Amino acid sequence: MPAPIEDYALLSDCRTGALVSKEGSIDWLCLPRFDAPSLFGALLGEAPNGCWTLRPLDETATSERHYVSDTFILVTRWETSDGVAEVHEFMPLHPTRSDVVRRIVGITGQVEFVTELRLHFDYSRRLPWVRQVGTSEQPALRATAGPEAVIVRGVRLVAEDHRHRGTLTVSAEEVRDLTLSWFPSHEHHPAPLDVDDAIAATRAWWQGWASGIQHDGAYRGEVVRSLLVLRALTNKDTGGIVAAATTSLPEEFGGSRNWDYRFVWLRDAALTLEALIAHGFLTEAHHWRRWLLRAVAGEPNEVQIMYGIAGERDLIERELTSLPGYGGAAPVRIGNGAVDQYQGDVIGEVLVALECARIAGLEEGDFSWPLQRALIEQVIASIDRPDNGIWEIRGEPQWFTHSRVMMWAALDRGVRAVRERGLAGDADRWATVRDGLRREIDERGVDADHGYFIQHYGSTEVDASLLVLPQVGYCAADDPRMLRTVEQIERTLLTDGFLRRYRTESGVDGLDGDEHPFIACSFWLVEQYATSGRVDEARDLMERLIGMTNDLGLLSEEYDVANARQAGNTPQALSHLSLIRAADALAGHGGRAAHRR
Repeated sequence: MPAPIEDYALLSDCRTGALVSKEGSIDWLCLPRFDAPSLFGALLGEAPNGCWTLRPLDETATSERHYVSDTFILVTRWETSDGVAEVHEFMPLHPTRSDVVRRIVGITGQVEFVTELRLHFDYSRRLPWVRQVGTSEQPALRATAGPEAVIVRGVRLVAEDHRHRGTLTVSAEEVRDLTLSWFPSHEHHPAPLDVDDAIAATRAWWQGWASGIQHDGAYRGEVVRSLLVLRALTNKDTGGIVAAATTSLPEEFGGSRNWDYRFVWLRDAALTLEALIAHGFLTEAHHWRRWLLRAVAGEPNEVQIMYGIAGERDLIERELTSLPGYGGAAPVRIGNGAVDQYQGDVIGEVLVALECARIAGLEEGDFSWPLQRALIEQVIASIDRPDNGIWEIRGEPQWFTHSRVMMWAALDRGVRAVRERGLAGDADRWATVRDGLRREIDERGVDADHGYFIQHYGSTEVDASLLVLPQVGYCAADDPRMLRTVEQIERTLLTDGFLRRYRTESGVDGLDGDEHPFIACSFWLVEQYATSGRVDEARDLMERLIGMTNDLGLLSEEYDVANARQAGNTPQALSHLSLIRAADALAGHGGRAAHRR
């Protein structure tokens, strides 16, 4: 069995990430990008599916861990009967190469470590050809499988039935470095890494970036770590922001709600962008806007809801049989079928984020505003089309109220850009469509008998996404309809004090099984409480949500309250950006809610 999801730490070089368990096992790593095939896949199976363990030989050893302040340099301190040692792990932010470094530092006494390397490339479908290429003084192991290869240095590794094992002992003040470097197999392997320089540069880069964070409210530590997670999920080359570092971690343990989140959803990326802009990072907004221009190039009606990290469009969903799934939760999927869905809210999310960038001082370029005009026209062209909604339902498309409101928001931002910023556009026509859409929502998106907003037209169900309505300025947080919506959400969607997205038993999503409370939705409820005068309840819920983070401040997608464990893909951008927004709301900062009606 892999470790509990909350037991994993993230290492990141802002291109990809490794997940390291508390027991010192790297169980997930895709190189050189998040969406590449896995090199280590034990997270979705067992050790033979690929992992790299490093821990004391003493099985009674105990450990504690932390990140070096405001970085993704992980320090695990091991205590044994013979001594104390630390393992410092990180991924250098190098412009051209991809490495994982595991530095062992002796503190007191002597500690014997054992490391075991199981290489299984291409989602555990390809065993590599492995050979020794080093010397007795500088041991090195090269593994090649098709187009990719790695070289592992620092310890003599001996083959034992498709695995390689080695031991090493460190004394006080002694340092030993183990490194893994990825490279295309047709090229010569890269030179050994200067670990001293790499660790200093990595620390300086992360801490330099974090020093620009602007936040003066409570929960500063949690906000800083969450912003760091968002940066870690943002590709430093392309600007693409992935939704999570993993694929197929289950929403329901043992179930089939397992999806690939290693892509750039326009919605999640736009929301991430807003969080970064609100805390002083306008450069990232410029970088992502350029990514957007490249990704959506073409006809407006060809815009997808999601893309690859560099803007790729072909994300066909497939099921793998080579990986049995996390705790047997099958199938394991790569690609995502939602790429072919129509989700009416997405363009609204993008235009709201780009307005935030304008307000923050990002000037429109020669192509950025024409792109937004084209997106607004696409909203108008799709105005009579039901959609799959924010939660990517695989049942029948519906007229989701949240989606209709986000279409309203897209038109509203276009009108304001013309009338208040002087940009070119048919504001009068857009305003006519916008106002007609509001009349429609007010009539069809509200339960006629009880006066609350509904999940979709013709339904009496509610949906946690309705909490977004005040955030984008559609209504005030204390609008009577909104207050009644919150009451209905509390009545039907709260599970042990936390929010589900919607009632799966209604059948709206067309899927079997159930899911746990969705972490981002509960943070949205914190924001709603804070902005509607229920501040004490907001603080109480915020404290309980902070308790869901793991020992390093990381959050996945959902939370199994009964068993006090995280569920779903991790770390999840939407969970972390919603934490940031909730903290801002408690600090009295409006964020999206600051937009005028």
